[in-house]
Amino acid sequence: MVTDHSALQKSVFDLGAKLNVTPAESDTSKSLKAGVEATTDKLKALKSKAFDKAYIDNEIAYHQAVIDTVNKVLIPNALNAELKSALSGAVPLFEGHLEHAKSVQAALEGKTPTQQTTR
Repeated sequence: MVTDHSALQKSVFDLGAKLNVTPAESDTSKSLKAGVEATTDKLKALKSKAFDKAYIDNEIAYHQAVIDTVNKVLIPNALNAELKSALSGAVPLFEGHLEHAKSVQAALEGKTPTQQTTR
């Protein structure tokens, strides 16, 4: 997963450089950073199984939120065809990570993948 995220981040920065786009902080990015800090603080206070459960629940929620944002906001509003294509190409990666997280969650709950509930 780290390899996938690193490769995706590099491709985003490379595309930004190619398009001569400089990321700017926004209310959305500030909100995301605050959410990350709050989640990190919450996770630091947990141990063992409580940490595992909270971590994987967060991963599922976060990946679902990313997929929804990319599909419902970013792709429809992207004006640049190359950017739109890059976003569309990233969705299967996010979906794969979501499915992996759901499998981990099912294992933590002692379920087989076919017993997991739809979230």
